[in-house]
Amino acid sequence: MKANPRRLSCCLLAASVAIALGGCNNATPPQASNSAAPAATTAPAHAATAAAVPAAKADVVAANIDASVSPGDDFFSYANGAWLKKNPIPASEATWGIGKLVQEDLYGKLRKISEDAAAEKDAAPGSDEQKIGDFWSTAMDTDLADRQGLAPLKPELDRIDAVKDVPGALDEAFALQSLGVDALFDFGVQQDEKQSDVMAVYLEQGGLGLPERDYYFNTEPGVAKARAAYVVHLQHMFKLLGEDDATAGASADKVMAFETALAKVSRPLADLRDPQKNYNKMSPADLTRKYTPGIAWNRQLQAWKLDPSYVIVGQPEFFGGLQKLLGQTPVPVLRDYLRVHLVDDYAATLSKPFDDEHFDFYGRVLTGQQEQQPRWKRALRAENRAIGMILGRIYVHDYFSAETKQRYNALVEAIRTAYGARIDKLDWMSPATKAKAHEKLAAVTKKVGYPDKWKDYSALQIGRDSWAQNEMSARRWAFNDQVSKFGKPVDRSEWDMTPQTYNAYYNPSNNEIVLPAAQFMIPGFSDGEVDDAVVYGYAAASTIGHEITHGFDDQGRQFDAKGNLADWWTKQDAQKFTQRADVLAKQFDAYEPLPGLHINGSASLGENMADLGGVLIGLDAFKQTEEYKKGDKVAGYTPLQRFFLGYALSWIFEERDAMLRQSLLSDVHAPAKWRVNGPLSNIPDFYEAFDVKPGQPMWRDAKDRVQVW
Repeated sequence: MKANPRRLSCCLLAASVAIALGGCNNATPPQASNSAAPAATTAPAHAATAAAVPAAKADVVAANIDASVSPGDDFFSYANGAWLKKNPIPASEATWGIGKLVQEDLYGKLRKISEDAAAEKDAAPGSDEQKIGDFWSTAMDTDLADRQGLAPLKPELDRIDAVKDVPGALDEAFALQSLGVDALFDFGVQQDEKQSDVMAVYLEQGGLGLPERDYYFNTEPGVAKARAAYVVHLQHMFKLLGEDDATAGASADKVMAFETALAKVSRPLADLRDPQKNYNKMSPADLTRKYTPGIAWNRQLQAWKLDPSYVIVGQPEFFGGLQKLLGQTPVPVLRDYLRVHLVDDYAATLSKPFDDEHFDFYGRVLTGQQEQQPRWKRALRAENRAIGMILGRIYVHDYFSAETKQRYNALVEAIRTAYGARIDKLDWMSPATKAKAHEKLAAVTKKVGYPDKWKDYSALQIGRDSWAQNEMSARRWAFNDQVSKFGKPVDRSEWDMTPQTYNAYYNPSNNEIVLPAAQFMIPGFSDGEVDDAVVYGYAAASTIGHEITHGFDDQGRQFDAKGNLADWWTKQDAQKFTQRADVLAKQFDAYEPLPGLHINGSASLGENMADLGGVLIGLDAFKQTEEYKKGDKVAGYTPLQRFFLGYALSWIFEERDAMLRQSLLSDVHAPAKWRVNGPLSNIPDFYEAFDVKPGQPMWRDAKDRVQVW
């Protein structure tokens, strides 16, 4: 199932980096997302006492400061400007930052694991080493991919070519779902949001080739240019599929018209964040009768060995619109739509012309990358998506100690304690709601580093036939694994991220925070070289406090302690919360990162609230440490200053305008600069630490400051 803004709440900028190495949910390959990166040495640790930084090494935060910028004017540029000036975005990247440096380190570690496995001559069939080695070897074999061309996809393409009518097109769209191709709609089996101990079938809007529905309508010049380039990309793909120029051009125009009509009946990004409005429970027969008389949902689901008494439909009007659109669309157009989506999804695994064309649009146009990353990095990203947990078992054994895991478990508890104290001090919340909030906070499950129980991949077959075949096998396995959960008890021990992912998430249905091992790394620094102030800003505030706050943001607050979508608020408290949240949404609506493109304050509200809550809670916890109480300066900065600099350190990040444009339209996270300046401008301690004055851009009058948690 494609990443959904109302499901897992991630802390990173976007899906691209995180997903590249096994991040938050599985994004469809065409959607080049935002990446978070893997790190350098061991995790920076929750040090029991402040550690002095050795004189021989530049200070972890002081070295990044651009003193030519006033912290009251633009704290992000002040705190990170020197680093950004010294580290321009490489030509092969759409983004660059601290996460990317972590990722570079992880690339090295995972490449060694993969190459060692590939060199293992006696690896037992079905073993972890055999699967890793064979996946790596085929993904790196460019000659094999070029010789095969489209051959690995020929059986699927033949089936599409054989489609004669709309029912046949629907059958093939359902078949493509098992290959991870988001054709026409999105499907998944996951916890029922109103009954979290039951696995339910979810049906959602989907089927678009551009990153988000607003790409089809927004008139901003950059978006309009990308939209036109998408049609050219489709034409090029159809030519690679064997059509002449005129036929390919006509096919591209018709597919674009079909997708535009599909986008028109899709809900905007912000509307997908209302869990109540996106929860519509009905029987498959009722879905057929009321919205899609041309889709026999019972029959199609039974073909997947699913026989649910109900399904949860995210956007019923989308399926009604899909039904109408199917009736109006010629069958050849449906065939073209299915063909191009299949090939685009697998283009990176095919011969060079397909790979290059896919990159030209989804890389150069949509993200601004100037050149492809080396094949070994792309192979590793694919390997992580396909068999990341298999790699993860080896990774944590070699690079993440039990002591480090325990250290961050303890830091989570420090943040939980600080959150509880903050709830007690709220002057706008009633005792009744506070009691429920405490109940939920106490019930938050923490998962740190890596799973206690590893998933069984014994049924997954990986060989050396082709990269595309291994990709299909992995996707089929993941699909079957998901479907197999229906009717079984919910496995609350399962992880949706690999340990080697620089990201984290909150899952409302499990009321859990998941903090992978790689998330705590600071490139170039070991545990003893990072003082508490920086650790509490970098890890406790931006990650742990952020994820816990997701349980109490505008979406998370609607789920109870057991993970059920249930109202536990008094009416008056809910109104007060909404009023305060609206102030934050309006604050971010006013930011304009690109001319004509503002941050969507409603779509990004949950992440912005988690950022603000995370900083406040991390700060409360930090004030209990010896470093804060002593007040000694390190590298010329007070403990309070270093806390905020540590928070800014976690958001050292820059992106090309094309990537920024994509993020503003399709991502529920604000860009990095505003994830620093936005929340800090609401915090009095920040004003005190850096002597921010009225009239400076970072200053907000007390009456305008957001006060939620």
